[in-house]
Amino acid sequence: MVILAASGIAAWAAGGWRLKTWIGASGAVLGCAVGIAASVPALLGGASPSLRLPWDLPLASFSVAIDSLSSFFLLPVFGISALAAIYGAGYDRPSPEHPRPSGFSWLWFNLLVASMAMVLVSRNGILFLMAWELMTIASYFLVTTHDERPQVRRAGRIYLIAAHAGTACLLVLFLLLGAHESLDFDRFSAAGPGAAAGAGTIFILAIVGFGVKAGFIPLHVWLPEAHPAAPSPVSAVMSGVMIKLGIYGLVRTISFLGEPPLWWGWVLLVIGLVSGVLGVLYALAQHELKRLLAFSSVENVGLIAMGLGLGLIGMARHSPLLLALGLGAALLHVMNHAIFKALLFLGAGSVIRSANTGEIEHLGALLKRMPMTGATFLVGAVAVSGLPPLNGFVSEFLLLLGAFAAVGTDKLPVGIAGVAVIAGVALTGGLAVACFARVFGIVFLGAPRTEAAGSASEANALMRAPMLVLAAACVVIGLASPWLLPILARVLPVVTTLPPDVPAPDLVSVRPALLGTSILGGVFLALLFLIHGWRSLLLRRRSVRDAVTWDCGYARPTPRMQYTASSFAQPILGLFAPMLGTKVSSVKPLGIFPPRASLETATPDSFRERVFRPIFVEIDRFLASVRRIQEGRVQVYVLYIALTLLALLAYQFVRNP
Repeated sequence: MVILAASGIAAWAAGGWRLKTWIGASGAVLGCAVGIAASVPALLGGASPSLRLPWDLPLASFSVAIDSLSSFFLLPVFGISALAAIYGAGYDRPSPEHPRPSGFSWLWFNLLVASMAMVLVSRNGILFLMAWELMTIASYFLVTTHDERPQVRRAGRIYLIAAHAGTACLLVLFLLLGAHESLDFDRFSAAGPGAAAGAGTIFILAIVGFGVKAGFIPLHVWLPEAHPAAPSPVSAVMSGVMIKLGIYGLVRTISFLGEPPLWWGWVLLVIGLVSGVLGVLYALAQHELKRLLAFSSVENVGLIAMGLGLGLIGMARHSPLLLALGLGAALLHVMNHAIFKALLFLGAGSVIRSANTGEIEHLGALLKRMPMTGATFLVGAVAVSGLPPLNGFVSEFLLLLGAFAAVGTDKLPVGIAGVAVIAGVALTGGLAVACFARVFGIVFLGAPRTEAAGSASEANALMRAPMLVLAAACVVIGLASPWLLPILARVLPVVTTLPPDVPAPDLVSVRPALLGTSILGGVFLALLFLIHGWRSLLLRRRSVRDAVTWDCGYARPTPRMQYTASSFAQPILGLFAPMLGTKVSSVKPLGIFPPRASLETATPDSFRERVFRPIFVEIDRFLASVRRIQEGRVQVYVLYIALTLLALLAYQFVRNP
């Protein structure tokens, strides 16, 4: 963390954009490499290092430690951030459309990574909240990098308000947990769930406070605003790993509260189902590439919440298998989503930088002009759709195994939960396939829809290399998943609370099922490469030429005759139109030779428009009405203080006469 902070400050103070970029990126990579080296031993069964220093701050101590849970989350934080820094070194090269970058961005990027790491190793509530607040401030300045644009400033305000609303809940949460006048995490465990308030109250505060950062519906409204506004490397870090710190905080809080009641699992399960289904539906309706990916993150966080809910139900019902499969699937999907969502955001950044637009309807045929970006984006699209043999399939497969295990029990509430998870995963998986088939087909296939898309070119080597690494990770984790189960199994004891007479959760017991999928996936990939090599060998000595596609008799086909993103999604979105509230505006063709015709669709976020906007309008109206008490004269403010003191004295007198 010292390396990260020092290099960020040095990049800010350095002169010249090349030197700023070199210092910021190399410092980020070096700091992340040191962080990975320090984190891995705790995850592999080694010692858990800790440090505690005195701190002259009430209720605070500089207490840090790395256990298996922290280590598991530290790996994607450092790994994705290092790759994003390398990508950013190529992304930040100045061009006519993209002016010279500022060292200010590297300062906040490196501080963001350092603050995320501090959140994960903090073992004191005050230290945790300070790191959490630094993470919020750093990400806010990164989101508003291009603050000359009104929509970017608006996105930054929405994010800051949402983040601080969540932090307010976390402040109350830690105050309730610190019933023994200490905010050290080890005292929370000793105090038990009912120290100063019911465990249920603390759990709900954790759902709201950490759910804002994670992006649970309806607390997700900042995600689709902030991600399109931020630079693509920042979006990759925020969506890939920063929102997972909300999951970490929720899991860490659950570990303090002892054995959970059944309704905790149902709350998370319902949140997961709603977030998963609505998240992918909103993603399917979007026209801007990064906004679509932001809603896709909401969907995947919903899958993680389903796994957590299923695991808590297993913990409440003393079912070690259900507990292991639910929590194991959730944790594995945290890692998988970090990898493939970072890959997709980096791919989107390459497309936007090359074509100078993120509007899906303005792109097309980029696979020929950007083959490496297109191929890696395809890997990410297959992974996020949960298709075998990539990593997204493995975690969803574990979740389905847990759901079928729940259905096989003789307890009705557990069986209903299993059926709900099966239906939710099936629906979100099918919609995700449609969503990313639409994205890849419209963006990378067909004919270019604009001149900018037709003149696009491949990203530079610094931008391509991280995408290749992430794409390879999607394949490797998908094939090597049976051998990753022991690592996941080391994380579960930190979270689980079971009676002594109940066997410990054994995640390794499902290895045979994953082994079969890995073997079949390996055979499939081998056949794919074999067929591709055979085709290349057959065509090597033949002349291959391009020809115009048969056009059904049209003499001059144009790109406007292609399927659009809206037309691709309309049959599906039409089924959910009452739920989504899609707005359609059209100009119908009139006459034999109509001068113009158009059709536009927009699907605004219903929660933002129908829930939060009316609330903030009323708050604004109320604050405007009480603004008159701000007189601007010191005498009036002194009078307010005097009246307040008198009121407090009167209250004290009435209470203790």
